Amino acid sequence: MTKAELVAAIAAKGGYNTKKDAEKALAAVVDSITDALNNGDKVSLVGFGTFEVRQRAAKEAINPVTKKPIHVDAKKVPAFKAGKALKDSVNK
Repeated sequence: MTKAELVAAIAAKGGYNTKKDAEKALAAVVDSITDALNNGDKVSLVGFGTFEVRQRAAKEAINPVTKKPIHVDAKKVPAFKAGKALKDSVNK
């Protein structure tokens, strides 16, 4: 599903008058989740899942082209863990 298809589905199911209104609603949700993750917060949507930031440790890796070792810095990465209701719905 593309963003345009998602906006159309939100407009249809959410009772929005226009796709532009649905796009604003989607943008507001995505921006709110992004802001919360940037602040180090966890976003839990009961039945759907949890968005959180996880810390990856620094490590030594090997460049596959040159076969030389390289250092990969520690970093924060966004993560999503599906909730039970979503898992059950997909697993039908």
